Amino acid sequence: MTDRRTELAANLAQVEDRIAAACAEAGRKREEVTLIVVTKTYPASDVRALAGLGVRHVAENRDQDAAPKAADCSDLPLSWHFVGQLQTNKVRSVAGYADLVQSVDRSRLVTALSKEAVRAGRELGCLLQVAFDADASGRGERGGVAPEGIEELGDLVANAPGLRLDGLMTVAPLTGEYAGRPQAAFERLMDLSTDLRRAHPAANMVSAGMSSDLEQAVAAGATHVRVGTAVLGVRPRLG
Repeated sequence: MTDRRTELAANLAQVEDRIAAACAEAGRKREEVTLIVVTKTYPASDVRALAGLGVRHVAENRDQDAAPKAADCSDLPLSWHFVGQLQTNKVRSVAGYADLVQSVDRSRLVTALSKEAVRAGRELGCLLQVAFDADASGRGERGGVAPEGIEELGDLVANAPGLRLDGLMTVAPLTGEYAGRPQAAFERLMDLSTDLRRAHPAANMVSAGMSSDLEQAVAAGATHVRVGTAVLGVRPRLG
């Protein structure tokens, strides 16, 4: 465990240096960017070690892994973010431990989240996941709503009991006009955030950037970056 903690501390320090350098390059203060460590596929012991190293935000993308891990770590001062595509049959479980759902992308999910947040007596923060690779159906390959759908979905979240509209999230797309151009995608997300905040001023969170492109996200103006591999190491292949 000591070796693993040392490894995590070194990786975390490197990521912190990258974020600080990106902030300096962009003329931003380091405290303007919050690091979320994506702990998917890694054990609760890693989450505990990270918490001991000062990490306060962790993210998961599969409820079957996240729920027991969050329960194991319920004594820690952590905010849990759910970042994966969320099926409505998992909403009751997710609403029990997640502080923020970053992958809200359809009205049916909003309805389910609202119902379960009220049932649990909790307020759930929500980010609209924006898909820059959305097809004719209005959804992206990895979930998300097309930019044209943000206004309607944002209003729905803002008016739903038990939910709080916090802002926008995206993943750099692999196809479409922004493929291979993460900073351009993130800059477009910032424009969409400006539009959203005209109607919902408090929805000022912008979650973008991962291990490979966090610098571009910081340069574009992201408030939160989601980093997994650079902190925890290359994940074992699933399945």
